[in-house]
Amino acid sequence: MDDIIVKLENLSKKYELGEAKIVALDNINLEILRGEFIIIMGPSGSGKSTMVNMIGGVDRPDSGSVTVFAKDRTIELHKLSDKELTRYRREKVGFVFQFYSLVPTLTVQENVEMIGELVGITGKQLKQRARQLLDEVGLQGRYDSFPSQLSGGERQRVALARALVKHPEILIVDEPTGQLDEETGQKMVKLMKETAKKYESTVVMVTHDVNLKKFGDRIIRLSSGRIVDQEIPIAKEA
Repeated sequence: MDDIIVKLENLSKKYELGEAKIVALDNINLEILRGEFIIIMGPSGSGKSTMVNMIGGVDRPDSGSVTVFAKDRTIELHKLSDKELTRYRREKVGFVFQFYSLVPTLTVQENVEMIGELVGITGKQLKQRARQLLDEVGLQGRYDSFPSQLSGGERQRVALARALVKHPEILIVDEPTGQLDEETGQKMVKLMKETAKKYESTVVMVTHDVNLKKFGDRIIRLSSGRIVDQEIPIAKEA
Protein backbone atom coordinates (compact mmCIF):
# COMPACT_ATOMS: atom_id res chain seq x y z
CA MET A 1 0.00 0.00 0.00
CA ASP A 2 2.79 2.36 -0.91
CA ASP A 3 1.65 3.69 -4.28
CA ILE A 4 -0.96 6.24 -5.25
CA ILE A 5 -4.14 5.11 -7.00
CA VAL A 6 -6.12 8.39 -6.96
CA LYS A 7 -4.81 11.95 -7.11
CA LEU A 8 -7.04 15.02 -6.87
CA GLU A 9 -5.39 18.33 -7.76
CA ASN A 10 -6.95 21.76 -7.28
CA LEU A 11 -10.39 20.18 -7.70
CA SER A 12 -13.33 22.60 -7.73
CA LYS A 13 -17.04 22.24 -8.47
CA LYS A 14 -19.96 24.69 -8.26
CA TYR A 15 -23.68 24.13 -8.74
CA GLU A 16 -26.33 26.71 -9.56
CA LEU A 17 -29.59 26.71 -7.65
CA GLY A 18 -31.64 29.46 -9.22
CA GLU A 19 -29.55 32.57 -8.90
CA ALA A 20 -27.42 31.13 -6.11
CA LYS A 21 -24.11 29.40 -6.71
CA ILE A 22 -23.24 26.56 -4.36
CA VAL A 23 -19.56 25.75 -3.91
CA ALA A 24 -19.45 21.96 -3.56
CA LEU A 25 -15.67 21.55 -3.80
CA ASP A 26 -13.14 24.33 -3.33
CA ASN A 27 -9.59 23.61 -4.52
CA ILE A 28 -9.31 20.06 -3.16
CA ASN A 29 -5.92 18.31 -3.15
CA LEU A 30 -5.73 14.69 -2.02
CA GLU A 31 -3.76 11.52 -2.69
CA ILE A 32 -5.27 8.08 -1.97
CA LEU A 33 -3.00 5.07 -1.69
CA ARG A 34 -3.72 1.73 -3.29
CA GLY A 35 -5.45 -0.55 -0.80
CA GLU A 36 -6.47 2.22 1.62
CA PHE A 37 -9.85 2.34 3.32
CA ILE A 38 -10.64 6.06 3.25
CA ILE A 39 -13.59 7.51 5.17
CA ILE A 40 -14.96 10.91 4.10
CA MET A 41 -16.86 12.76 6.83
CA GLY A 42 -18.44 16.17 7.25
CA PRO A 43 -21.79 17.93 7.66
CA SER A 44 -24.50 17.81 5.00
CA GLY A 45 -23.53 19.98 2.06
CA SER A 46 -19.82 19.79 2.80
CA GLY A 47 -18.99 18.16 -0.55
CA LYS A 48 -18.59 14.51 0.48
CA SER A 49 -20.77 12.96 -2.19
CA THR A 50 -19.49 15.36 -4.83
CA MET A 51 -15.93 14.26 -4.08
CA VAL A 52 -16.66 10.55 -4.41
CA ASN A 53 -18.71 11.22 -7.55
CA MET A 54 -15.59 12.78 -9.06
CA ILE A 55 -13.48 9.76 -8.14
CA GLY A 56 -16.16 7.41 -9.45
CA GLY A 57 -16.45 9.24 -12.77
CA VAL A 58 -20.09 10.13 -12.12
CA ASP A 59 -19.53 13.89 -12.19
CA ARG A 60 -17.00 16.29 -13.73
CA PRO A 61 -15.04 19.10 -12.07
CA ASP A 62 -15.28 22.70 -13.16
CA SER A 63 -11.52 22.95 -12.76
CA GLY A 64 -8.66 20.85 -11.49
CA SER A 65 -7.86 17.22 -12.22
CA VAL A 66 -8.74 13.67 -11.16
CA THR A 67 -6.10 11.09 -12.06
CA VAL A 68 -6.47 7.36 -11.44
CA PHE A 69 -3.34 5.21 -11.62
CA ALA A 70 -4.98 1.95 -12.59
CA LYS A 71 -2.97 -1.27 -12.85
CA ASP A 72 -3.00 -1.22 -16.63
CA ARG A 73 -2.95 2.49 -17.40
CA THR A 74 -3.10 6.05 -16.07
CA ILE A 75 -6.56 7.57 -16.49
CA GLU A 76 -7.14 11.34 -16.43
CA LEU A 77 -10.86 11.43 -15.70
CA HIS A 78 -11.23 15.15 -16.29
CA LYS A 79 -10.17 14.64 -19.92
CA LEU A 80 -12.46 11.72 -20.77
CA SER A 81 -15.50 11.77 -23.03
CA ASP A 82 -18.85 10.54 -21.68
CA LYS A 83 -18.29 7.20 -23.43
CA GLU A 84 -14.81 6.86 -21.93
CA LEU A 85 -16.14 7.69 -18.45
CA THR A 86 -18.76 4.97 -18.84
CA ARG A 87 -16.02 2.49 -19.69
CA TYR A 88 -14.00 3.62 -16.67
CA ARG A 89 -16.96 3.14 -14.31
CA ARG A 90 -17.77 -0.23 -15.83
CA GLU A 91 -14.23 -1.60 -15.65
CA LYS A 92 -12.57 0.05 -12.66
CA VAL A 93 -15.21 1.10 -10.11
CA GLY A 94 -17.70 -0.69 -7.90
CA PHE A 95 -20.52 1.21 -6.18
CA VAL A 96 -22.42 0.54 -2.95
CA PHE A 97 -25.27 2.95 -2.14
CA GLN A 98 -27.43 3.66 0.88
CA PHE A 99 -30.60 2.36 -0.78
CA TYR A 100 -29.05 -0.85 -2.20
CA SER A 101 -30.30 -0.22 -5.80
CA LEU A 102 -31.08 -3.90 -6.38
CA VAL A 103 -33.36 -4.97 -9.23
CA PRO A 104 -36.48 -6.30 -7.46
CA THR A 105 -37.47 -8.70 -10.25
CA LEU A 106 -34.07 -10.45 -10.27
CA THR A 107 -32.88 -13.02 -7.77
CA VAL A 108 -29.94 -12.36 -5.48
CA GLN A 109 -27.61 -14.28 -7.80
CA GLU A 110 -28.96 -12.57 -10.90
CA ASN A 111 -28.41 -9.14 -9.33
CA VAL A 112 -24.75 -10.01 -8.80
CA GLU A 113 -24.29 -11.65 -12.19
CA MET A 114 -25.78 -8.64 -13.98
CA ILE A 115 -22.73 -6.51 -13.15
CA GLY A 116 -20.31 -9.29 -14.08
CA GLU A 117 -21.90 -9.57 -17.50
CA LEU A 118 -21.22 -5.88 -18.15
CA VAL A 119 -17.48 -6.54 -18.03
CA GLY A 120 -17.61 -9.71 -20.11
CA ILE A 121 -17.69 -12.40 -17.42
CA THR A 122 -20.01 -15.14 -18.61
CA GLY A 123 -21.12 -18.74 -18.19
CA LYS A 124 -19.69 -21.01 -15.54
CA GLN A 125 -17.07 -18.47 -14.44
CA LEU A 126 -19.74 -15.85 -13.73
CA LYS A 127 -21.93 -18.27 -11.79
CA GLN A 128 -19.00 -19.47 -9.70
CA ARG A 129 -17.75 -15.96 -8.98
CA ALA A 130 -21.23 -14.72 -8.01
CA ARG A 131 -21.85 -17.65 -5.66
CA GLN A 132 -18.39 -17.38 -4.13
CA LEU A 133 -18.96 -13.73 -3.28
CA LEU A 134 -22.45 -14.39 -1.93
CA ASP A 135 -20.97 -17.12 0.26
CA GLU A 136 -18.26 -14.73 1.47
CA VAL A 137 -20.81 -12.11 2.53
CA GLY A 138 -22.86 -14.71 4.41
CA LEU A 139 -25.66 -15.41 1.95
CA GLN A 140 -25.07 -19.10 1.35
CA GLY A 141 -28.22 -20.76 0.08
CA ARG A 142 -29.98 -17.47 -0.67
CA TYR A 143 -29.02 -17.39 -4.35
CA ASP A 144 -32.62 -17.74 -5.58
CA SER A 145 -34.19 -15.32 -3.08
CA PHE A 146 -35.56 -11.98 -4.25
CA PRO A 147 -34.59 -8.65 -2.63
CA SER A 148 -38.06 -8.33 -1.06
CA GLN A 149 -37.37 -11.54 0.88
CA LEU A 150 -34.23 -10.14 2.51
CA SER A 151 -33.57 -7.90 5.49
CA GLY A 152 -31.89 -4.52 5.03
CA GLY A 153 -28.54 -5.93 6.13
CA GLU A 154 -28.87 -8.84 3.72
CA ARG A 155 -29.73 -6.51 0.83
CA GLN A 156 -26.64 -4.46 1.55
CA ARG A 157 -24.58 -7.66 1.51
CA VAL A 158 -25.95 -8.42 -1.96
CA ALA A 159 -25.01 -4.89 -3.02
CA LEU A 160 -21.46 -5.47 -1.76
CA ALA A 161 -21.17 -8.80 -3.60
CA ARG A 162 -22.51 -7.16 -6.75
CA ALA A 163 -19.98 -4.31 -6.52
CA LEU A 164 -17.06 -6.70 -6.04
CA VAL A 165 -17.97 -9.31 -8.65
CA LYS A 166 -15.90 -7.52 -11.30
CA HIS A 167 -12.95 -7.13 -8.89
CA PRO A 168 -12.92 -3.31 -9.11
CA GLU A 169 -9.79 -1.36 -8.31
CA ILE A 170 -11.86 1.30 -6.54
CA LEU A 171 -14.96 0.75 -4.40
CA ILE A 172 -17.14 3.86 -3.88
CA VAL A 173 -19.42 3.55 -0.85
CA ASP A 174 -21.98 6.29 -0.07
CA GLU A 175 -23.69 6.13 3.34
CA PRO A 176 -23.92 2.31 3.36
CA THR A 177 -25.38 2.08 6.88
CA GLY A 178 -28.04 4.77 6.56
CA GLN A 179 -30.85 2.20 6.40
CA LEU A 180 -29.34 -0.18 8.99
CA ASP A 181 -29.35 -0.30 12.78
CA GLU A 182 -26.05 0.42 14.53
CA GLU A 183 -25.01 -3.18 15.17
CA THR A 184 -25.87 -4.35 11.65
CA GLY A 185 -24.14 -1.30 10.18
CA GLN A 186 -20.89 -1.97 12.01
CA LYS A 187 -20.93 -5.63 10.97
CA MET A 188 -21.55 -4.54 7.38
CA VAL A 189 -18.61 -2.13 7.26
CA LYS A 190 -16.28 -4.64 8.89
CA LEU A 191 -17.33 -7.23 6.30
CA MET A 192 -16.85 -4.65 3.54
CA LYS A 193 -13.33 -3.87 4.69
CA GLU A 194 -12.34 -7.53 4.95
CA THR A 195 -13.84 -8.46 1.58
CA ALA A 196 -12.44 -5.44 -0.26
CA LYS A 197 -9.00 -6.19 1.14
CA LYS A 198 -9.19 -9.74 -0.22
CA TYR A 199 -9.98 -8.43 -3.70
CA GLU A 200 -7.40 -5.62 -3.45
CA SER A 201 -9.99 -2.88 -3.85
CA THR A 202 -9.30 0.62 -2.57
CA VAL A 203 -12.35 1.85 -0.63
CA VAL A 204 -13.59 5.44 -0.45
CA MET A 205 -16.58 5.63 1.89
CA VAL A 206 -18.85 8.55 2.78
CA THR A 207 -20.57 8.41 6.16
CA HIS A 208 -22.06 10.60 8.89
CA ASP A 209 -21.60 7.85 11.49
CA VAL A 210 -18.68 8.65 13.81
CA ASN A 211 -18.87 5.09 15.20
CA LEU A 212 -17.46 3.84 11.88
CA LYS A 213 -14.23 5.86 12.14
CA LYS A 214 -12.37 2.91 13.67
CA PHE A 215 -12.61 0.99 10.39
CA GLY A 216 -10.80 3.64 8.37
CA ASP A 217 -7.11 3.79 7.54
CA ARG A 218 -7.57 7.55 7.19
CA ILE A 219 -10.42 9.96 7.96
CA ILE A 220 -10.85 12.96 5.65
CA ARG A 221 -13.06 15.74 7.03
CA LEU A 222 -14.72 18.23 4.72
CA SER A 223 -16.40 21.53 5.49
CA SER A 224 -17.79 23.95 2.91
CA GLY A 225 -16.07 22.07 0.10
CA ARG A 226 -12.61 22.07 1.67
CA ILE A 227 -10.52 19.46 3.46
CA VAL A 228 -10.20 20.79 6.99
CA ASP A 229 -8.62 17.79 8.70
CA GLN A 230 -7.08 14.36 8.13
CA GLU A 231 -6.85 11.77 10.85
CA ILE A 232 -5.42 8.28 11.23
CA PRO A 233 -7.55 6.48 13.84
CA ILE A 234 -5.61 5.30 16.89
CA ALA A 235 -7.64 2.11 17.31
CA LYS A 236 -8.50 0.57 13.95
CA GLU A 237 -10.55 -2.52 13.21
CA ALA A 238 -8.83 -5.06 10.99
